[in-house]
Amino acid sequence: MLKHLVIALSASLTAAGAYAQTDIKANADKSAYLQDGRGVIARNPFGLCWRTGYWTPADAVAGCDGELTPPVAKPTAPAVAAPAPAPAPAPAPKRCDFSVTLSNDQTFAFNRAVLNNAAKKRIDDEVIAKLGNCAKIDIVMVTGHTDRLGSHQYNQKLSEKRADAVAAYLKSKGLKAEIDTLGAGKTQSVQACDDKLPRAKLIECLAPNRRVVVEARGLAK
Repeated sequence: MLKHLVIALSASLTAAGAYAQTDIKANADKSAYLQDGRGVIARNPFGLCWRTGYWTPADAVAGCDGELTPPVAKPTAPAVAAPAPAPAPAPAPKRCDFSVTLSNDQTFAFNRAVLNNAAKKRIDDEVIAKLGNCAKIDIVMVTGHTDRLGSHQYNQKLSEKRADAVAAYLKSKGLKAEIDTLGAGKTQSVQACDDKLPRAKLIECLAPNRRVVVEARGLAK
């Protein structure tokens, strides 16, 4: 009777104008689906297979029961490689820039451009020694200064002589780097004194202005 029911259903679906469906063969050994005389599983107008009362998921047939049809794998987009990290910036080169001012007991005597022993020792300890830490010396600048006593023209010449005296000492110590000298005259005072002081006291008070500044620029080792 079950067989006749399946045949009747198939005929009824065809007569009703059901859409064409791909035939799905039942399992030859055991099938939990209704099938016709050809061994083709019967399907309803929606494409779902007719199951028997003892059907279990283990009896599922590929292509039958839409919800059990193996999903079609969707193509995956090719992986996009992450951009390479930007190279780290090169570290800035170390510098050996410095400035040394000959002052206090290293200053020049009034109206003189001769280096005293204290000035020479300061140059040895703080200029020559620091230049030894430079891999490359770009420039050494020596600037001479005077106090405000005397004319501008006279003090300009005196400040240049003081700068030249320090430059000559540096060269005598073996410095091969370029040395630029400059005379600032009395234009850059660092010490102000009362004109009412006795001349000897005034000269002593103005001593810090009689100085030389040594500046170096270069790359450290």
